[in-house]
Amino acid sequence: NAERKQFELDIDGYTARIEYIIMAKKIFLTHTEVPAELEGKGIGSIIVKLTLEEIEKRGLKLIPLCPFTAKYITKHPEWKRILDEDVNLH
Repeated sequence: NAERKQFELDIDGYTARIEYIIMAKKIFLTHTEVPAELEGKGIGSIIVKLTLEEIEKRGLKLIPLCPFTAKYITKHPEWKRILDEDVNLH
C-alpha cells in the first residue's frame, strides 16, 4: 500500500503490515505489526519473506530498522544479499 507506505498481508479479515520509508534506492523497514488474532501462526515471518522478495524485485537496498525483520534476516542469511552495504547484522 504505497499511499500508507506499508506492505500489507490480509488474512481472515485481519491485516499484518510492515511500515517503510524509501529514500533514493534504499528502503528502511521501520515496523512490523501482526494483529493479536494472527499471532503465533508464523504470519510475521511470512510477511517479512514476501516483503524481502518485493524489495529484491524492485532492486532496492534494505536497511532493516525493525528488530523483527533484522532477526529474520539473521536466521535466513541468504537475504543479506539485499542489505545496504553499510548494514551489519550480528
